[in-house]
Amino acid sequence: MTERKAQLAANLAKVEERIAAACKAAGREREEVTLIVVTKTYPASDVRILSGLGVRHVAENRDQDAAPKAAECSDLPLSWHFVGQLQTNKVRSVVDYADFVQSVDRSRLVAALSKEAVRAGREVGCLVQVALDAQEGGRGDRGGVGVGGVEELADLVAESPGLRLDGLMTVAPLAGEYAGRQQDAFERLMDLSTVVRRAHPAANMVSAGMSSDLEQAVAAGATHVRVGTAVLGVRTGLR
Repeated sequence: MTERKAQLAANLAKVEERIAAACKAAGREREEVTLIVVTKTYPASDVRILSGLGVRHVAENRDQDAAPKAAECSDLPLSWHFVGQLQTNKVRSVVDYADFVQSVDRSRLVAALSKEAVRAGREVGCLVQVALDAQEGGRGDRGGVGVGGVEELADLVAESPGLRLDGLMTVAPLAGEYAGRQQDAFERLMDLSTVVRRAHPAANMVSAGMSSDLEQAVAAGATHVRVGTAVLGVRTGLR
């Protein structure tokens, strides 16, 4: 086993222990929570190692890094999640490799995704990104639609050709009433998920929690956690 593989295996085991412990504390089964490893800034060689260690979901946030990496790893049994703020001029490229786009936050983006998904003959899973720090009618500092716009945007995704409404995503906000209150933020996301699922029962993905707050996300009921640093190590030279 190479040194890097041993390092990733050890980190992955620690994260798995954390998720299992969080599930036990919340009275949930471990199988209820899917780990997505955020591989941004790390090379395709790490993705290949992670796949060999059993990882099946990886996430990227920049198309210019993700597209070549996904192409290089196209032989692996992986689901690719795009989690960054997405500009419409990058949609064609993203749709070619992403199985899920977790950062859907405006109608113009929905239209672009739908057009390119139909062109590519693909069905792309979409999560509406919820900004819990957004002002009324606005967007969040890190993207996302405000709480008041979630249902309308979810409906739009659900009725758009080539797209599948899979659920909701959020990032714990750094400002506003939920700043420093991760579990409260994630519980608010769960409340919104309940509302959305009344109209769209299959939209049951709730993506929340990262390396620093995955326990709070699991406690709140998240179905997917997005973990990067705890698996791959502290990033240096972030671009």
